[in-house]
Amino acid sequence: MDLYEYQARDMFEKHGVPVLPGIVAETPAEAKAAAEQLGGGTVVVKAQVKTGGRGKAGGVKLAHSPEEAEAAAQAILGMDIKGHTVHRVMIAAGAKIAEEFYFSVLLDRAERRYLAMCSVEGGVEIEQLAVERPEALARVAVDPLTGIDAAKAQEIVEAASFPSDLQGPVADVIQKLWTVYANEDATLVEVNPLVRTEDGQVIALDGKVSLDENAGFRHEDHEALEDKAAADPLEAKAKALDLNYVKLDGSVGIIGNGAGLVMSTLDVVAYAGQAHGGVKPANFLDIGGGASAAVMANGLDVILNDPQVKSVFVNVFGGITSCIEVANGIVGALEQLGDEATKPLVVRLDGNSVEEGREILAAADHPLVTIVETMDGAAAKAAELANA
Repeated sequence: MDLYEYQARDMFEKHGVPVLPGIVAETPAEAKAAAEQLGGGTVVVKAQVKTGGRGKAGGVKLAHSPEEAEAAAQAILGMDIKGHTVHRVMIAAGAKIAEEFYFSVLLDRAERRYLAMCSVEGGVEIEQLAVERPEALARVAVDPLTGIDAAKAQEIVEAASFPSDLQGPVADVIQKLWTVYANEDATLVEVNPLVRTEDGQVIALDGKVSLDENAGFRHEDHEALEDKAAADPLEAKAKALDLNYVKLDGSVGIIGNGAGLVMSTLDVVAYAGQAHGGVKPANFLDIGGGASAAVMANGLDVILNDPQVKSVFVNVFGGITSCIEVANGIVGALEQLGDEATKPLVVRLDGNSVEEGREILAAADHPLVTIVETMDGAAAKAAELANA
């Protein structure tokens, strides 16, 4: 789960990371009141969207009075930034910036460890810097067992070539940011820019945090951070049904059992789609290794209610999951949906009780269901039906 900047700011403050005061506003009048509450002087009005490039899009404006803050909020609220509509702004206290730096710590899946990245050049497109001048971005491996202690923080600031008078203050903030990362079960904590003000303070001026939803059971307070209003309704429905579902932009709905099989199914459908108008998978949906008929029915309910879906490919290899359960789930879901079910289903079953499962589907003889024995053949049929 990605957080909005104001949520990251609050989380930083909770763990002792130095930040500037900030107040969220959803209307221009609230923005004016927030600027007044912050002293009536210079503030920054910042669009709250979960994407980069806000500044270039006009979503970050400097205001020197509450009236200017109100006008800036008026201009920003409702703005579209890379497909994200701005529904709220953060009014942040102004700062006299002397220098800007960059810091992040993230999960390095390839190396099975954490990675800290740091640069004395912040406030820029860090991806561009990493490509054009990689030597300007220090990359320091972080052992998950020890994390970022004082010694590791010192290693990071030295690798990033901070001057000696700044190494101590920056290392101290880096350790606090590590506390955010570790204690909140994050997969990313990024600050760009981390600044030194003219009076010598080191402050996290902007923040990006991504939380590991798999650790949500350890953090009851994380649920309140979710922006349910902005969530895709199908993904929200799937989550409520405890389904492993991710919406994509294609037209062939996918249901499989096991993440590896589902990922393979996505590839096979994408390949087959090249011969049928370029159709692509519409989702990732893993019903799990021991899915029941009820789980299968829930999965179909979600996918068939996606207006982008034109056909559905159910690809199940029976191991723990019995093909009998899968077939009963398909039949039950279609009965439950009744006339609402209008999209063709291509079903490929194999493995545990496959013959019995196919017999159940054949006996039901539903006009929307086509049984195909091979994975490639089923993918081609689903792509053909979606294109038709």
